Amino acid sequence: MSQATFLELEQISLGYDSRQGLRMVVRDFSLQLPRGQTACLLGPSGCGKSSILRAIAGFEPLRSGSIQLNGNLLSRQGYALAPERRNVGMMFQDYALFPHLNVLHNIGFGLGHLGRAERQARSLQMLELVGLREAQHAWPHELSGGQQQRIALARALAPEPALLLLDEPFSNLDTDLRERLAQEVKDILQQTGQTAILVTHNHREADIMGHRIGRMQPGQAVAWHDSATA
Repeated sequence: MSQATFLELEQISLGYDSRQGLRMVVRDFSLQLPRGQTACLLGPSGCGKSSILRAIAGFEPLRSGSIQLNGNLLSRQGYALAPERRNVGMMFQDYALFPHLNVLHNIGFGLGHLGRAERQARSLQMLELVGLREAQHAWPHELSGGQQQRIALARALAPEPALLLLDEPFSNLDTDLRERLAQEVKDILQQTGQTAILVTHNHREADIMGHRIGRMQPGQAVAWHDSATA
């Protein structure tokens, strides 16, 4: 892995056993991503985008290839570091906020290793970052879709992950809001120096957020290019 590369996926292949035999989902996919940049995987449903995220997070084994993060081996065929040891955060399209916890406690959920005062301070810091400090005592159902998305981002960033994975995070929002939030999330990621991978089928989101964009067909990235807006 080169000195400038923070995340490297080297010719990874993913598949599963079916009645018809082994079905490959991703074949020989490679990516090199420097620290602090965002890569976007752009393509239709079923082309393997989310499977790649799951493999990086440690939820899907590799058939071949390897994954390294900051010089540390995460996965290769026959080996996978446990997901909780990878320092990888995830943000999903449904936000996955806990309905029984208020906003502040949702953000602090993954900070159990911190003392109470430090956990609250970090949660408030994240709320400031996403511009929702005034919502700290609100419940998830009281928030708009855009606000829930910001809280989910704050919760994902709170533990300071080395890598953040974003799986179609704007897909439940209308067009105008999703483009505005894509720009806001990009600004926050740049402000924090966060390395990230975004999965999307929306070209505009990819152009807004990605430093590098991989246009995918089933099983592989057919072309990587730099975003004009990065």
